[in-house]
Amino acid sequence: MLSCRRSLLSQTIKRKTKNKPKNKTKVKTHKKVSRTRDYIPKNMHLEDNEEEVGFNLKSSAPSRSHGVQPLGNLYFNPGAINSRNIGLGTLQILSDELVLEILGLLEGTQLGVLATVSKSFYVFTSHEPLWRNLVLDNLKGRFFYNRSWKVTYISTFHPSFDVSRSARSSGLRVRDFYSDYLFQSWLCANLEMKPEWLERDNIIRKRGISVDDFLTNFEEPNKPVLLEGCMDNWDALGKWDRDYLVNLCGDALFAVGPVKMRLDDYFSYADQVKEERPLYLFDPKFAEKIPTLGSEYDVPVYFREDLFSVLGNRRPDYRWIIIGPAGSGSSFHIDPNSTSAWNAVIRGSKKWILFPPDVVPPGVHPSPDGAEVACPVSIIEWFMNFYDATKDWKKRPIECICKAGEVIFVPNGWWHLVINLEESVAITQNYVSRV
Repeated sequence: MLSCRRSLLSQTIKRKTKNKPKNKTKVKTHKKVSRTRDYIPKNMHLEDNEEEVGFNLKSSAPSRSHGVQPLGNLYFNPGAINSRNIGLGTLQILSDELVLEILGLLEGTQLGVLATVSKSFYVFTSHEPLWRNLVLDNLKGRFFYNRSWKVTYISTFHPSFDVSRSARSSGLRVRDFYSDYLFQSWLCANLEMKPEWLERDNIIRKRGISVDDFLTNFEEPNKPVLLEGCMDNWDALGKWDRDYLVNLCGDALFAVGPVKMRLDDYFSYADQVKEERPLYLFDPKFAEKIPTLGSEYDVPVYFREDLFSVLGNRRPDYRWIIIGPAGSGSSFHIDPNSTSAWNAVIRGSKKWILFPPDVVPPGVHPSPDGAEVACPVSIIEWFMNFYDATKDWKKRPIECICKAGEVIFVPNGWWHLVINLEESVAITQNYVSRV
């Protein structure tokens, strides 16, 4: 039975998502990003009172969504019938992701009606990404996040409806509902980063090196480096906390995935959100909107030669302010236009994983022209399914945790993934030197 179970759980299925905001840095130039999803880890078996084997849940993690269990549990429950199939009827032959793809074509009221058809449809129509898409597509950035995407939608479009009653009913549990797809979405949203995912730190760290040393030892050989002390004179380092940024920016709107939001609204969302792919504030026009922000940091001396500057107003987007809660970040990508980049952390900390240009990260499948990249749905999912594999690779990735006051140099052509370990604020710029 154990070998059969492991065989089942080691299979791979593809997951597509509809109209999702792209929580990635500098991958905006890609035409499309598709993703693949793997089943949950082979040693994962959960009962109601069991904890994940080898994984820790966040202290704020809610109970499993409606009692959904991983499919492997079905094989340890003799005589049980998957209520998912009973409730879907003839639609049970469809994969979970296809069911959700179809439900993604419906409006909120239609989802609400369909939720009354069966317990199975109730579970599927409660899937938070469906409501997230509805909120983002219909409200753009003009919404105030309220506990969940579903409650946010209802309280906005049906203000007379008692959302407190809706919140209480969301605790409804469905017996014997098994779905790897839905369970792993919940799991990835609520897992803590494992200590072994954070302990490897093999990047070269330098403080106070000369520009010539940087060019000779890092930019010319195209090698990453973490630089300390080169942003000590930034006003931003002492000022840019939440209160300062909110007061300074006022009603200015910032790019957050596919929408624009005020900073105070975004921070309110960040405080409440518990989802697999949190929205990431990633704005290329911050200095034009709020000139003070642009004046409170300086380009480190190592990166001041930028040949793209000759293009003036016609240059591509090249600098961004980045703000995100723990768990947000950028999945694997290569920066566009053969640019290199630097990323300076002002608040918080970030885990970086970088692969050289000749090594495609495990679980990542670029198209021949590089216009599309298939990778896991979320960053945590990549760590769960692929991180351990890199320990045995001859060419291991470069890894580090970049903390406030530190700058990382990302050479051109390098694959990189970034995840915020806590709420973080950073500045990043792409550039092209003569090298």
